[in-house]
Amino acid sequence: QVQLVEAGGGLAQAGASLRLSCAASGRNFHAMGWFRQAPGKGREEREFVAATRWSGENTYYADSVKGRSTISRDRTKNTVYLQMNSLKPGDTAVYYCAASAVVLLDNEYSDFGAWEYWGQGTQVTVSS
Repeated sequence: QVQLVEAGGGLAQAGASLRLSCAASGRNFHAMGWFRQAPGKGREEREFVAATRWSGENTYYADSVKGRSTISRDRTKNTVYLQMNSLKPGDTAVYYCAASAVVLLDNEYSDFGAWEYWGQGTQVTVSS
C-alpha cells in the first residue's frame, strides 16, 4: 500500500522559511513532487510547485518559487523535502506531496493529472 506522509507545514511570517517533508512507502517511484492548493481552489486546480526524479538527476520548479525553494530527496529515508525561503502570503496553501511510479516526460512534471499518488496535505499559512 502506497503511503505519502507530509510534515513540516505551519504558520510563518513573510520572509521566513519552512521545510516540508514527505515520507514515501509502499513501492519504488520514478519521481516525486509538490503541488499546492490555494484557499477556495479545487483539487484539480492544484498548482505545481516543484518536482524531482528520484535519481536526483533533474529538478523542476514553478516560476513562482524558483530561486527561493529547493527540492531534495534522501534515498536512505525514502523522503523528499521542499525547502521554502522568503515566504510570501501568496504561498499560503495546502501543500501536497505527489509521486509517480511511471516515467514522466519533462513537460508532464507540472501536470496535475500525470501524478498517480497523493499525500493528505500539510497546511502552510504565511502572514504578512
